[in-house]
Amino acid sequence: MPSKSSLLISWNVNGVRAVLKKGFLAWMKEVSPDVLCIQETKAQIPQIPEDAVHPEGYIGVWSFPERKGYSGVATFIKDEPKAIISTFGEPLLDEEGRIILTEHEDFYLFNVYFPNGGRDDDRLKYKMKFYDRFLDLIEEYRKKKPVIFCGDVNTAHHEIDIARPKENEKNSGFMPIERKWLDKLEEHGFVDAFRHFHPDAKDEYSWWDVKSGARLRNVGWRIDYFWVDKAILPKVKEAFIWQNVRGSDHCPVEIRIEAK
Repeated sequence: MPSKSSLLISWNVNGVRAVLKKGFLAWMKEVSPDVLCIQETKAQIPQIPEDAVHPEGYIGVWSFPERKGYSGVATFIKDEPKAIISTFGEPLLDEEGRIILTEHEDFYLFNVYFPNGGRDDDRLKYKMKFYDRFLDLIEEYRKKKPVIFCGDVNTAHHEIDIARPKENEKNSGFMPIERKWLDKLEEHGFVDAFRHFHPDAKDEYSWWDVKSGARLRNVGWRIDYFWVDKAILPKVKEAFIWQNVRGSDHCPVEIRIEAK
């Protein structure tokens, strides 16, 4: 008899109010993930319909900054988690509403919308500072149980993960300093789930520039991930990119993990 598995999905929706108008709740009901993590919600609770704050059959957990129309993440969970943390007591981690942590039976799950470093040098420095502090954070938690994190990391790791690598070497999202942080993740024992299962897969992207119509030509970037602690990697059974799902400039990514 096959073992039961849980479906975990991550999706940068680029505005939850916009994606709600495009059938988000119907899609969610049809796909029925056990956990759905969304990023870049760009909304606060009073701006969101109640049936979207806590969709039927789910517990909804939201984090957002004071600044309206910016950043924000939400995690929807079928089963009551053992713990929920959406603030960590320090401005870098909390001020822009970028992280939700949920504790599950076998692992911690971090839903993260990492900063974009493309605006200017100060913002790139902020992004790298956030990266380094986040690595320290997950190292703290993995002492207790394995860590999985997902979300828009805002960096493509290798040339295979971006359609135009040479043209983008000096652009934030594919700069050497950003990619080296992903190397560091691997050195610390975290695994890019999609590349683990699909090491040679080409033309597999999760974000496309809207202004240039890049999605029609599949000129994209793979910047949305599930990163998995090696300690729990044997329980991960599949990783996939839902390139056919529309509604955002990003598409969903998933893993399936063995459940008790």
